[in-house]
Amino acid sequence: MGIELHDYQTTLKSRVTLSGIGVHSGKSVSMHFLPAEPDTGVVFHYTGEGSSDRPLPALVSEVGGASLCTVLGDPSGHHVATVEHVMAALFGLGIDNLLIEIDGSEVPIMDGSAAAFVDAIDQAGIEELDVNRRYIRVVKPVRIESGSCWAEFLPYNGTRFEVEIDFESKAVGRQSFASDISPAGFRKDIARARTFGFMRDVQRLWGAGYALGSSLENSVVIGEDDRIINMEGLRFSDEFVRHKTLDAMGDLALAGARFIGCFRSYRGGHKLNATALRHLLSDRSAFEVVETGRRTRGRASEMIAVNAPVYAPWML
Repeated sequence: MGIELHDYQTTLKSRVTLSGIGVHSGKSVSMHFLPAEPDTGVVFHYTGEGSSDRPLPALVSEVGGASLCTVLGDPSGHHVATVEHVMAALFGLGIDNLLIEIDGSEVPIMDGSAAAFVDAIDQAGIEELDVNRRYIRVVKPVRIESGSCWAEFLPYNGTRFEVEIDFESKAVGRQSFASDISPAGFRKDIARARTFGFMRDVQRLWGAGYALGSSLENSVVIGEDDRIINMEGLRFSDEFVRHKTLDAMGDLALAGARFIGCFRSYRGGHKLNATALRHLLSDRSAFEVVETGRRTRGRASEMIAVNAPVYAPWML
């Protein structure tokens, strides 16, 4: 499939608010999406108790933890956790600039997918800005391995994800999902895929202070008998790998610019995704910064290489 070019940066037309609970903290939290100026990127502002004036840009250089979820900032101090689902929604729908005010230290889990964030974006509307959008284009393969797990970026004329998972659980097993990313495809095939977990892990997670807000309303739960506990079952027969694709999209949205290339992974997770992204961005021979040339709206555009400034979001 050929690349789907978008000439101009975007933001939201109006402010919109969401409220819910954090899947790990179990605490109530509200967040507000506010339109932002061109070249702002996505920036979190914590407004809760003991709030700091320091913003948290949604960049891989700000990732302070990536085990059970992706954390921006210092996990023991100023931070915002579980950013991957909202970032996937912004990536999937093509939102470049946004201020996110949040009164808790964790993005609300909503129903465990990105669907509520998509609905909020639709409610606010998307505004196109009169500033060219920049992309990070992969120009040579970059691969990392960790035991039997691996992830790689490959040159590709589009933005594509190819994700494979492999679990011993018969309820999950080995699944793969591959797709070129477009707003329509994201809405249809990825956004509604929910996070999942195993009942056997619940006591351990609770003891460690995690998953305190997890429930059948926001997670697909696999029981001791290797069956899905949720009464409504799965939204997709391969919902597990679709959710892993959702997570990967959210983690790679922290590049600071959209990428042109193919991301492939096997048995990946937040930590592997972040490590792969850092590995790509640390090798300036592996990518180039491009943008669409200024053309009459509605006409086809071509990518042109641009000189990146001394400091840019994708620079670590």
